[in-house]
Amino acid sequence: MGFVIATAACIGCNKFFTFNPHKVPSVRIQGRREPVCRACIEAANPERIKNGLDPVKILPGAYESFDEYEL
Repeated sequence: MGFVIATAACIGCNKFFTFNPHKVPSVRIQGRREPVCRACIEAANPERIKNGLDPVKILPGAYESFDEYEL
């Protein structure tokens, strides 16, 4: 049994972070999902709420490794 974790630069702040690609919040840019780090989601949510939008929910395990069988 093994574990998988993805790494990429956050589309918001360009810092590298680790995540579960099935659960991480993302935005679509030119049809491609781009991951967003926890710090950027937490910074964006107050603005979203202020603008009448729902906050982005971070799923449990979004920034953790996952079982290889979930691929």
